[in-house]
Amino acid sequence: MAFTIFITAPKLAPAGLRILEDAGCRVLFMRDGNDAAEVEQILASEPVDAIISRTVTLSAAAIRSCPTLKVISKHGVGVPNIDVAAASERGIPVYVTPGANAQSVAELTLGLMLAAARKVALLDAELRAGRWTRAQDGVQLAGRRLGLVGFGQVGQRVAKVALALGMEVEAFDPGLQGPSPVEGVALHGALDTLLPRADVLSLHIPLNAHTRGLFDAARLALLPRGAILVNTARGEVIDEPALIAALRSGALFAAGLDTMAVEPLPADSALAALPNVVLTPHVGGSTAAALEGMATGAARNVLGFLTGQPPDLCACVNPQVFSDNHQSIR
Repeated sequence: MAFTIFITAPKLAPAGLRILEDAGCRVLFMRDGNDAAEVEQILASEPVDAIISRTVTLSAAAIRSCPTLKVISKHGVGVPNIDVAAASERGIPVYVTPGANAQSVAELTLGLMLAAARKVALLDAELRAGRWTRAQDGVQLAGRRLGLVGFGQVGQRVAKVALALGMEVEAFDPGLQGPSPVEGVALHGALDTLLPRADVLSLHIPLNAHTRGLFDAARLALLPRGAILVNTARGEVIDEPALIAALRSGALFAAGLDTMAVEPLPADSALAALPNVVLTPHVGGSTAAALEGMATGAARNVLGFLTGQPPDLCACVNPQVFSDNHQSIR
């Protein structure tokens, strides 16, 4: 049976597309990867069996408009753009591709950490403007303590490199029990015991009801004065006005941010005007290797489910659709 697969983007990495085409699938793409109305129009008019979801919103209305829809896979791991509750109502499983972009996100995390500590963006801009500004207040990371909030595949990769740099590394992850999965990393039982010890804080947590706004003014104030904050998770986990205030006052030395509360970043954002902030436009997973890994993982997720070989439940964000008998596995 030929399946219709809808990619909510104008393209998919060739390796992932090849998997779908070799299986005889009919593959639909968007013209504009940012237009949620186009998503709804396609789902309401086409017999779509599966969606591979990129970054555009996949709303409840869009999901409910397609009676043939059976499975959704995120091209990545974060699902705040997908109305998972609406999918669950229909008994539609939503899968992710854990680990596919972990190395690329970890590498960008380290790049932002180093750039923030050594004022790379500021000094580059000064040189390009014809000024030989030799700042003397860069931060050497060796000997500093790195705090990781979220200690999954990305956090563990970051920890190993930080240890090699000579940093001390400590972490908090409520989902971890038992000994640390990385030798030399101390685990905390509570977030608020980690924060006062973190000269550098790096965030690797999903966005959900518990983490939205988690790093408010009170929590940011727990960090040592002059700490560095790095966020390659989701912008909404930080109270952005509180972060801006901490950066302006010097309570934080610098921040390296790949994600912001509003994306794309508004032209008048205060973050863009701060000299002690390094910004990248949510590109942690935007390497050829990561895009290929996410594309192939998502393609295998949807094809596996449709052909009766469903992915492991650990890759499903709403496994209750099976226990609730909403949807039988084909």
